[in-house]
Amino acid sequence: MKFIIKSIFSIGLLLYSSNLLAQDRTTINALITGTIIDSESSEPLIGAAVTIKGTTNGDLTDENGQFFLKTGQKLPFTLIVTYVGYVRKEVLVSDEKVTIKLDPTSRSLEDVVISSRRRQEVSQEVPIPISVIRGAKADDAGAFNVNRLKELIPTVHLYSSNARNTTLNIRGLGSTFGLTNDGIDPGVGFYVDGVYYARPAATALDFVDIEQVEVLRGPQGTLFGKNTTAGAFNITTRAASFNPGASFELSYGNYGYVQAKASVTGPLSKKLAARVSFTGTQRNGLFFNQHTQLPINDINNIGVRGQILYTPSDRVKITLIGDVSDQKPTGYGWPVAGVVTTKRAAFRQFNAIIADLNYTLPYKSAFERIIDLDTPSKADNQLGGVSANADIKIGNGTLTATTAWRYWKWVPLNDRDYIGLPVFTVSAGNSYHDQWSQEIRYSGRITPKLSGVVGVFGLWQDLTTDPVHTEEAGAAQWRFAQTNSNPLWQTPGLFDNFGIRTNYGIRSTSLAVFGQADWNIFNKFHLLPGIRYNYDKKVVHYSRQVYGGLQDVTPELQALKNGIYNNQKFDTDYAEGNFSGQLSLQYKPNSNINAYATYSISYKPIGVNVGGLPTANGQPMLELANVKPELVNHKEVGIKTKPSANSVLNLTFYQTDIDDYQTQVQTPDPGVNRGYLANADKVRVLGAELDGNIRFGNHFSFNAAAAYTNGKYIRFENAPVPLEEVGGASAFKDISGGVLPGISKWAGSVGGEATTRGNFLGLAGNYFGAIDVFFRSKFSSSPSPSQYLNIEGYSLTNARAGFRASNGITVFVWARNVFNKDYYEQLLAAPGSYGQYAGVVGDPRTYGVTLRYVY
Repeated sequence: MKFIIKSIFSIGLLLYSSNLLAQDRTTINALITGTIIDSESSEPLIGAAVTIKGTTNGDLTDENGQFFLKTGQKLPFTLIVTYVGYVRKEVLVSDEKVTIKLDPTSRSLEDVVISSRRRQEVSQEVPIPISVIRGAKADDAGAFNVNRLKELIPTVHLYSSNARNTTLNIRGLGSTFGLTNDGIDPGVGFYVDGVYYARPAATALDFVDIEQVEVLRGPQGTLFGKNTTAGAFNITTRAASFNPGASFELSYGNYGYVQAKASVTGPLSKKLAARVSFTGTQRNGLFFNQHTQLPINDINNIGVRGQILYTPSDRVKITLIGDVSDQKPTGYGWPVAGVVTTKRAAFRQFNAIIADLNYTLPYKSAFERIIDLDTPSKADNQLGGVSANADIKIGNGTLTATTAWRYWKWVPLNDRDYIGLPVFTVSAGNSYHDQWSQEIRYSGRITPKLSGVVGVFGLWQDLTTDPVHTEEAGAAQWRFAQTNSNPLWQTPGLFDNFGIRTNYGIRSTSLAVFGQADWNIFNKFHLLPGIRYNYDKKVVHYSRQVYGGLQDVTPELQALKNGIYNNQKFDTDYAEGNFSGQLSLQYKPNSNINAYATYSISYKPIGVNVGGLPTANGQPMLELANVKPELVNHKEVGIKTKPSANSVLNLTFYQTDIDDYQTQVQTPDPGVNRGYLANADKVRVLGAELDGNIRFGNHFSFNAAAAYTNGKYIRFENAPVPLEEVGGASAFKDISGGVLPGISKWAGSVGGEATTRGNFLGLAGNYFGAIDVFFRSKFSSSPSPSQYLNIEGYSLTNARAGFRASNGITVFVWARNVFNKDYYEQLLAAPGSYGQYAGVVGDPRTYGVTLRYVY
């Protein structure tokens, strides 16, 4: 892998350098000379980059601010001038000698342009709470995937024990907390270049050549094709360009970290342009598996993305995109973080069980980063696809059609008991998913006072086991499953290689018609109504069969085996349609104030249980096969302000009430290894968000965001008991009033960057230093509130310092988790609820150096 990364990076540099040399060998018909100066002081700018537009022919200004260009092109033509700390400028040149003045970067903040409402707008003028992270900032901060991006946006919550078992939430809502069940749809829309990514595993992959990430908070179903009841990620990648360009980046760090990125773009003809991008990341394992004597939980990622842009006219733009990303880590396995005493008899407690089996954990703390797993671990995760997008300008708007096919392939192997005994020896949920999506929409201005978007959307998904899901017990299972002193439990071979093979298929159809208008009803007031009709259907075939263990057993022994695993089979055809919508009122008294209020109703689609159903009297509870859709009532008020030309300050208050909240619950039934889905009667999340940033001159910028989030079960009377109450008088509990999992009451981020002009190794540019701090308070890591499965609050500090040269070279050193904080991201109860639970441990301090060149 490392060799591949280095080779591709080196080849890219060689090809690009060859292209420069080839283009420089032109017939010299003209010598263009000029001077680049500061528009305010008239001082010469040393090291400014000057290129002829549409070519790679360029020069850097010398100590007198002068440049010299030899070219075979005939005048006039356009020069592009760039310099760190100054506004990029294009100048039409008709003489062989020219003086060009550059304006310093404005002391006011640059407007952030977004496309979330399907047109180009300034973020501060949109009546939606939006967090925007530019691709350059994400690159500098080392946020190369969503899990790292969450440290910059405190309202984004991501929890992952592996790529498949990923929870992506905004304001604590969106996806079920805990292990993923394939039969449910996420409530946070994840879009890349207008294409919806249906599986949560996509959030674990490395970003490839990202231009901008827009995070919309709250329901957005009247703007996006797929339901987005909690918010949406709208990600755009860097587009193909008719202006030649390239970027190369290489990073090295501790724990064997190496990351390479490369991107090249340029014209293929007058109407065709292309862009090819590559990323590869590698890091050694951060844990050591005592059982195998090998490291585990490493990073081994690679991704490629290609684009072709076709512009047959100035009113038509067609983009074809293909990409594939692949992860092949050794992992993921997690250490035991603690043991809970349950309500079961003393001989059924975890510590008593392992003592009888002469087993001792080889570590005292999960933060020793040692694990003991007797099953090899892997988590192969591959995602890719192709899309075609056409933008056609019609009248005062744009008609957009996006067609896409995507696939996901998941090949895991996990040890779900988290210890070195053969209890649950195999957990392998091999899956294959493909999807087709089609969206057609029109966005534009209808009259001087009325604009909006209207569209239709279709999504067809096929998710299957590939070929089966396997759960298997081992020789030590008898002692964990033992419920009494019956000597039959110790029958040799009774549970050896005893397991279930599950085969299921889910065919999903989602169809929608949606629209939203923006009506300037009178001066300074806008009314924004939106409506959506959604139809969802899931057709499911589910079948699992037991295998292995001692064969030809007596009825008494068979009853013991049935208590671990049993056959299950069901078919369901579940469909539902609904209307939803929103109404917003916006008041903009001037260009510096934007106040708004929104009320919306939305639905999260139906779900089906395909992780195994709990049993009652030896029979599966088929009434739990279908999961009702969520009904979301959302209210929000906010204000976006620009207190000065160099600052913004935004404040939002919201309340979200959900009926039939879809939640993932754990059960002591070992045959429901991944938990099952249930509907809580009603939950409520309310909160406030404050964010802002300010720039002081050209040398310092500061940003901060804080969020208060209070999420509770308003009514959930038959929830499974928490881990410490397993084995008590009842298997269910009224947890009304309890906190929702994964939500910190307080969270925030603070960051700043300072720059100063200077020279480094003869290059002119800017020195910079930056720091980002993320913090969050305590939160629950159990769907049913537990006094043990809570994670204490923590803060993380990331920093970087380096030099940005005016010729596009950047070099900097960086460190993440500077103070080496030990913290958990998630706590996971082991199957069977014997008392032990694992901890998903956050990364330790990492550091390294990055070299980047952008042309």
